[in-house]
Amino acid sequence: MAKNPSVPKTSQAIPDRSANMLEHEEEFLEVSGARVHNLKNIDVKIPRNKLVVITGISGSGKSSLAFDTIYAEGQRRYMESMSAYARQFVGDFERPDVDNITGLSPVISIEQKTVNKNPRSTVGTVTEIYDFMRLLFARASDAYSYESGEKMVRYTEDQILHHLKENFADEKIILLAPLVRGRKGHYRELFEQVRKQGYLKVRIDGEIKELREKMQVDRYKVHDIELVVDRIEIVDKSFDRLKKSLQLCLKLGKGLVLVMIADEPKVFNFSKTLMDPTSGISYEEPSPNTFSFNSPYGACPHCKGLGFIYEVKKEVIIPDDSKSINDGGILALGEVRDNFVYQQIRSIANKYKFTLATPIKKIPTEALNLILYGSKEEKIEVEMDFDDDENYYSTQFEGIVNLIYRWYRDTSSENLRRYAEDFMETITCPECKGARLKKESLFFRVNEKNIAELSLMDITELKAWFDDVENHLSEKQLLIGKEVLKEIRARIGFLLDVGLDYLSLNRPSRSLSGGESQRIRLATQIGSQLTGITYILDEPSIGLHQRDNQRLIKALRELVDVGNSVLVVEHDKDIMLAADHVIDMGPGAGEHGGRVVSEISPQQLSNESSLTLDFLTGKKEIVIPSSRRKGSGEFIQLIGCKGNNLKNLTVKFPLGKLICITGVSGS
Repeated sequence: MAKNPSVPKTSQAIPDRSANMLEHEEEFLEVSGARVHNLKNIDVKIPRNKLVVITGISGSGKSSLAFDTIYAEGQRRYMESMSAYARQFVGDFERPDVDNITGLSPVISIEQKTVNKNPRSTVGTVTEIYDFMRLLFARASDAYSYESGEKMVRYTEDQILHHLKENFADEKIILLAPLVRGRKGHYRELFEQVRKQGYLKVRIDGEIKELREKMQVDRYKVHDIELVVDRIEIVDKSFDRLKKSLQLCLKLGKGLVLVMIADEPKVFNFSKTLMDPTSGISYEEPSPNTFSFNSPYGACPHCKGLGFIYEVKKEVIIPDDSKSINDGGILALGEVRDNFVYQQIRSIANKYKFTLATPIKKIPTEALNLILYGSKEEKIEVEMDFDDDENYYSTQFEGIVNLIYRWYRDTSSENLRRYAEDFMETITCPECKGARLKKESLFFRVNEKNIAELSLMDITELKAWFDDVENHLSEKQLLIGKEVLKEIRARIGFLLDVGLDYLSLNRPSRSLSGGESQRIRLATQIGSQLTGITYILDEPSIGLHQRDNQRLIKALRELVDVGNSVLVVEHDKDIMLAADHVIDMGPGAGEHGGRVVSEISPQQLSNESSLTLDFLTGKKEIVIPSSRRKGSGEFIQLIGCKGNNLKNLTVKFPLGKLICITGVSGS
């Protein structure tokens, strides 16, 4: 097969398998006696290492041939190659109703309906671009302090020793090993442990104190506790002692040492890990998980890496404050009944001099806040009726809002959780501002950008940034990041090739259309550079504007040119004309379909006739109506639409008409 001149050099370097096919390799994928669904015992020969389009009217048997026969058999054969032990965990795959299939290479299906609904799945994670970016940031980023904004530094033991000799010569210093940093507790056992090891003093919240028996601090306050390891004068004869004390300090302080000049309050921080020399805060050594919102090491602790949280809205609980509680004014409470929650609300009503028949807008603000948000530590007396005797039960009231949160958070019932969700709405996480990552992770930067800022860029912007980033990296960073940058650029290029330049890496995969999702997986497969595979695609042109069709065709051609067979179930005219071989299924749908109407190359179209080919060659066409419907004269009007990329849009839809909404993909 002649090479496509549009194929990039990386693809041309791979031998053209279709032109230099081994003698023993079969040239065709042959299906004999296929009877799956409505297929009428058909035989078909599909050329290997070609772009083949399977077309036909809806219901003609295209998917039955491509997915339910060829793909299903490929999947079954793969599972049969595994041991009986492995197969017991996935079960057996039923053999499709077909006599024989020969020339079948390993198959990969790229369908529309496999969009990942997981809220943690994004364009970046599906394409693996984000995974490579995590590796880049873990190995070649610069860390900055979230307190002072200064660049974080790390010292080796020798550098700390040299610094002390140079800057504290003839000074008497105190070496401190931090044991506790910003935590609550009484630490009685810690003090007893270090006292038994022979240490005499500790520094507690900035004050040096003698260690004594049964020593402890206020367990309800946050403390900083450092152990006084040595008090030493920096002179020549004490250098050996200084080195040993420093080593001990770094060991006890887990890589961190504090240095004080005797009788002065100022403290100097030195760390073998990343540290802010001004504020003294330190970061753990970064790893790829530091930048993963799917890992507890990197995810924002407030939203757990989702980028949003659920919030109960007063307006949803009380949509109409002119109604009373009796009339269902507080939706979450449901109808009035004799349960403990309503008994508590009646007690609040008695205390604040209103009834459940009072319109909600006339209930005192303090009482309404108590009903919605609870009594916290304040207790209310609830009148209980036990065997006709009146009793009072003193308790805290949880509040309707807190009750809904508890339903959502703690219940094992999906129905109750969905009920709670009806009164909640998603808002951007106030801690990470939607970035999904913890604070420290967002202060690692490459060329002044953190990983969340890069994820917000569309693919076109991201390509421009990565094309220029090497001009802003140090020699060491370039050496570390060279191969990672190469992989990132290649995958970005594949996304551009399939017309997805408008997406960003943080776009949730569940928000993608079927066509977008399919083209992302297509780009991922191009990036894997596998050969000898049979790819089966389900209408990859869905959702793609005609201007981007050539990009898609080029991407499909690249898969073929590196030595793969590509079967495409498709109706699009451009892709059918670009194919090496076209199989037309039909002639009708359902019971009237399931046959191969014609097998031709696009050059032979004019010689054949079928319902599909007649429309393709222009023998038949959909006639443009000479007159249009007038409609009912009424409209549906949308005002101020701001969802996703809509720019405060106001639009009218005339009723009683067929309406078409068009534009380029992503518009």
